[in-house]
Amino acid sequence: MQAIILAAGRGSRLGSMTENQPKPLAKLGGKPLIEWQLASLAAAGIDDVHVVCGYCSDALQGYGYSRIVNPHWASSNMVRSLMCADAVLSEAPTLVCYGDIVYRPLIIQTLMASDAPLAISYDKAWWSLWSARFEDPLLDAESFRQQQGQLITIGERVQYREEIEGQFMGLLKFTPEGWRRVFSLLSNLSSEQVDKLDMTSLLRLLLSQGVPIATVAISGGWVEVDNPSDIVLYERRIAEPGWSHDWRTDDRPV
Repeated sequence: MQAIILAAGRGSRLGSMTENQPKPLAKLGGKPLIEWQLASLAAAGIDDVHVVCGYCSDALQGYGYSRIVNPHWASSNMVRSLMCADAVLSEAPTLVCYGDIVYRPLIIQTLMASDAPLAISYDKAWWSLWSARFEDPLLDAESFRQQQGQLITIGERVQYREEIEGQFMGLLKFTPEGWRRVFSLLSNLSSEQVDKLDMTSLLRLLLSQGVPIATVAISGGWVEVDNPSDIVLYERRIAEPGWSHDWRTDDRPV
């Protein structure tokens, strides 16, 4: 098993925190997000980690086994970064991780256990985290429905909480077979179409083409960093008495 961290974007919503460095180097609890990720992946038994970079790519030297550069990071989305890692995805089962999340190793191990060609993790306990992050959680949340462990719908705007069974957290697993099917579909799109695709749009496209996507449920134990207020929230929680700073040993929901 190997992993790819998608770290090409700047994360402009973090303002000065990413003025001279990519988003995964923003610090949470005194440690860059990417170091939290690498520690969790290593604790889950994954040391072969490749980093797809773009904005301020030199700042990510020394992180992971190799760096893969997306030269079009400024005009594309994560799917383009994914295609830049085709050689890696084609050679062995691979976890794909957004660069702005932090998670416990158990979440990775649970996703690793899926033998589906394409699988994604989703958080059933998402409401607690979204309620802490947003005044109105539904303004940022997206649809997510699954049936018997297979994705049905994702990434659409919703009005009611009942339309959301969980939130996709930016963790995917591809087997080489699963990736070949995705790459074949993407190869039939124009370059402009690929550049416009974000990950949930890709997942919706796959569903429309009859590609099965397995879902792996988790319950808390991760965070996403989009705004400075997220870091303030998480660091306040880290400072609370009894909260362990070590994601590898603390099993409490975040």
